Formats: sequence, C-alpha cells, structure tokens
Amino acid sequence: MDRPYIFCHMATSLDGKINGAYASVADSGNLFYHLAFESDGYYHPQGWLSGRTTTDDNFTHYAKPDLDEDAPEVPAGDFIVKSPWDMYYVSIDIHGRLAWDSSEFIYNDTHALVLEVLTTKTSNAYKAFLRKLNIPYIIAGDDELDAPLALKKLKDLFGMETVMLGGGGVLNWSFIQQGLCDELSLVLKNSADGSTDTPTLFSATKGLSENKPVSFTFKNVEPHGSTVWLRYLVDNAKS
Repeated sequence: MDRPYIFCHMATSLDGKINGAYASVADSGNLFYHLAFESDGYYHPQGWLSGRTTTDDNFTHYAKPDLDEDAPEVPAGDFIVKSPWDMYYVSIDIHGRLAWDSSEFIYNDTHALVLEVLTTKTSNAYKAFLRKLNIPYIIAGDDELDAPLALKKLKDLFGMETVMLGGGGVLNWSFIQQGLCDELSLVLKNSADGSTDTPTLFSATKGLSENKPVSFTFKNVEPHGSTVWLRYLVDNAKS
C-alpha cells in the first residue's frame, strides 16, 4: 500500500459527540488511551494525525507563534527530523498557525516528535519558526492539503506503517470521503448531553468533503463495563 494503514480512533458520547458536558459523567476509564498508546494495547501506531483546531483545542490553546517575518529564506521542500521516540504527532496546519514551544509532544505517558503538514503557501516565517524548534515538516499540496501525498510522505520519509487518525470531525470525514481511512475504532461512552452545538465524530464541510454516504462493515465489539469498544472496516478504503 502506498500509504500507512489508517485507523480512526475516537471516543464519543452515545449521541456521537467528541467533546462536551457528557464527559463529566462518562465512565470509560483509560480505555481510549490504552488501546492506542500503551505497550500492551491493541494498536501500535507510529503516528497520531490530527487537525489544527483539535491541536489548538487540546494542546497549543490558540497561542500565537512568535514569527520572524524577516527570517532568511529557508530551503525549499520538506524538513526531515527523525523522532527519538516511537511516535510522531502529525498536525495538519496548512496556514501555519500552531504555536509550538517545543518539538516534544507529551500526552499522558506518551512522548512524540511534533511533525507539521504544510502546503507551498505556508509562509517562510512559519517554516523558519519550525526549523528553529527542530520540528520537521512536509509539504503536501499548493493551496489545499493533498492528503494522499501527505500520507505517502509519512510512509516513505518517516517509515510510518500505521497511523491513528484522531480528529476532529472535519478531518475524520474528509479522510473517509477520500477513501484514506481503513478502520474505525470507536470507544462509546455511557453518557450523552443532547447538545446541538458541539462537534460530532464526522462533519462534512463545504470545499473539503461531501455528505455522500459511506458504509462500514462490522468487525468486532467488546464491552468494558458500561463502555463499548466498536470496530468497523471502512467500505470505501483505497489501497
């Protein structure tokens, strides 16, 4: 396959939300983390792929990067740095907005190297900012993300065979619509809040994806107390 195996791994409420008030009463323990990140878990990805909004919401918190608009022109093309850990945190950030303060990404007990996915339109100042922090980046697309090219580079340049797709809903659905997601791993929590203004597992966005239906083939189900772990294969996945 010309790309890594992609599994979308998400925890949701019973009404399909990926964050919101429901989480305060959910009883899922550390199942989500265990399955994808612990050595005795089920998946062992080399990359965790997320969108810019998800990264800002959870990790960089909408800070502004300290850019030098007069930075010397950086070399064209990708900037390759290999991770000293077993994982990369891969963020789609085509406009260059994430304000990292270190190349090291820490999530519970997991350490990873930040890796940015940019386009040819990303500013020289932002690429210089990443290089100063020794954060690798790849160029995938001109005005918009070229997702197949990005995945090919993750495999060819960084040796990734398995990558976790971890939201948000817009990115998840975009990859599924393009046939770039092989499996859905869903940790279904035992709560809901009925909100109509919180993000869902999948979300179509004009210009990025369509609301064309996609079917899934059931793979497995496991109860873990009041939480359920569901697995499906994505029927339109392209090898």
